[in-house]
Amino acid sequence: MAEGDNRSTNLLAAETASLEEQLQGWGEVMLVADRVLRWEKAWFPPAIVGVVSLVFLIIYYLDPSVLSGVSCFVMFLCLADYLVPILAPRIFGSNKWTTEQQQRFHEICSNVVKTRRRAVGWWKRLFTLKEEKPKMYFVTMIISLAAVAWVGQQVHNLLLTCLIVTFLLLLPGLNQHGIISKYIGMAKREINKLLKQKEKKNE
Repeated sequence: MAEGDNRSTNLLAAETASLEEQLQGWGEVMLVADRVLRWEKAWFPPAIVGVVSLVFLIIYYLDPSVLSGVSCFVMFLCLADYLVPILAPRIFGSNKWTTEQQQRFHEICSNVVKTRRRAVGWWKRLFTLKEEKPKMYFVTMIISLAAVAWVGQQVHNLLLTCLIVTFLLLLPGLNQHGIISKYIGMAKREINKLLKQKEKKNE
């Protein structure tokens, strides 16, 4: 068991080091984005909502086709991938890179690797469920996809995408400030109350 844990830890460290090397040119930008997403200042959340809303309003106004939208998005990613490593050191100054910043950059890369591992783990569990309990897998997938299709039919796709992107960008700050855990705790307490009331009625 200990050998397996050590192997997993070593693999995590190797993946983190590899990711750090790949994203070294994005270090300064990632640190700024990290501060924004964790809401280090009170005006960061409304700024995130405002920027995302502005971007989607521009998309709504231009009304590009799917092919044009995807092409522009990929073109933007290519430009960012080329320009950011060149411009970031000039804007932020690589000589100001401190040990604390390097440690935070390492933590960010480690969190990204862990998140990627969780996603792969959920994907593998889904296929395990398909092999072990095909009926449950079938019913779960049909109900989930039908619910998503119904929501997509009721809400405009651009508005729905805007809400999803906004939520995902606010999620790190919600976790950082304990807002999600707070409401999950409240929901658990309410469910426990309902279960206790049901048990008393049955008695």
